[in-house]
Amino acid sequence: MLQGGAASLGSYLAAHVLLCLVPAFFIAGGLTALVPKEAVTRYLGWDAPRYVAYPAAAMAGSTLAVCSCTIVPLFAGIYRKGAGLGPAITFLFFAPAGNILALSYTGVALGADFAIARIVLSLVFGVGIGMIMATLFHGDDLARAARRDDGFVGSGRISRPTWWLLGAMVALLVFGTLKVPLLTDTYATFALPVGGTSAAERVLFDLAPYDPAKGEEGITLHGAVLIALLLAMAPVAWKGLTEVDVGFNRWTWAALGLVIVTLLVAALRVVPSEETLVIGVPGRFFGIAATLAGIAWLARRRFEAYEVQQWLWESWRFVKQIFPILVVGVFLVGVVRPLIRPEWIEAVAGTNSLLANLAGVAFGIFMYFPTLVEVPVAKMFQSLGMHPGPLLAYLMADPELSLQSILMTAAVIGRSKALAYVALVAMFSTLAGLTFGAWVDGASVWLLGGYLAAFVAMLAVGLYAMNHRPLQKA
Repeated sequence: MLQGGAASLGSYLAAHVLLCLVPAFFIAGGLTALVPKEAVTRYLGWDAPRYVAYPAAAMAGSTLAVCSCTIVPLFAGIYRKGAGLGPAITFLFFAPAGNILALSYTGVALGADFAIARIVLSLVFGVGIGMIMATLFHGDDLARAARRDDGFVGSGRISRPTWWLLGAMVALLVFGTLKVPLLTDTYATFALPVGGTSAAERVLFDLAPYDPAKGEEGITLHGAVLIALLLAMAPVAWKGLTEVDVGFNRWTWAALGLVIVTLLVAALRVVPSEETLVIGVPGRFFGIAATLAGIAWLARRRFEAYEVQQWLWESWRFVKQIFPILVVGVFLVGVVRPLIRPEWIEAVAGTNSLLANLAGVAFGIFMYFPTLVEVPVAKMFQSLGMHPGPLLAYLMADPELSLQSILMTAAVIGRSKALAYVALVAMFSTLAGLTFGAWVDGASVWLLGGYLAAFVAMLAVGLYAMNHRPLQKA
């Protein structure tokens, strides 16, 4: 179990932190430091029109092909900048499950019916969960709004350089995660005369088991180098970024240099062999290098020094708050994973029962997979006889409820809100699986539609009643 926890943590640090989370932390810091509060509250604030706030939150999430861990820093950025809890929760829910890449991949691997069900139910349930959370914690939103410092209200316009900088950081995230031939094809290779690298990688695979079907990604030699760079980066970043809001120092430049070098190394393709170490340069490397150069030019030429300092300080603040919890969560997932056998899930998920759909949801929580990997895993379970209903419940829950993302979300919004969110996602995912499974089993579309319409009507009446209940004054 301890080996599983260490292997899970090592493979996650090597495979996902650099090209996924590092850009996400910088985007979150940029949102907090550079985007005017009025620009966020106008479209996503608690008092923004619902027909504007919730579609805007879903639209923003649909463009980001990220996993549940990567979306949490972005969620924290817009939430702390003044977004209402409801729209922020819709963004948190919809982005991992309903983004364009996940939906297209689902359609190719599992069929158009799964893709259509996933996008429709993700959108409806994402908005529904957001509205329920906003209603349940309406008083907290009011208190947060009252604490906002609105003494100096700006125009609410985002400057053009800020748009460019945020766009460049989103491009960095896309270049690091998107798997298309233009980015994954290798355009140059060279060999280093380093022998015994394949044997070293076999030793790493013995220490960290490699089995994609179980979510075990292993640690490659390339990954070990990246982990070493991360470990070297940690003390340098602590010295250089903890007080960067006061001013730059030599540690600041060293930390930024290490970040750039590590991202570029992460973009390379490393193939060990007995006599040489082959380094491939894919299109991803050129895209990331050009984007980093553009970000550096923008930061130097289009922003004041204090703005860059605030951006770096806010990014580092997110790292300190979220990253330690992420490490603990990933380790615990690796510890629990050996105790849960996939065949157990298959045995209880062969029919469209309540227990089977709950099992699909539970599997999504404890057997976390990185973004898009849940689709081939679902394909595997489909071939082994898992019923389509529990399979959809798993697809709805897996991108949302990984153990580490639950812990990180609790750090941002508090335990009570996080527990309410987890319960709602589990309930709605189970309902989605039961509904889809009943349709596959031959239930009338009109009957299922009537049940869903009745459920939505009851939900709407409940939300209306809760929104118009008398508010107790403190």
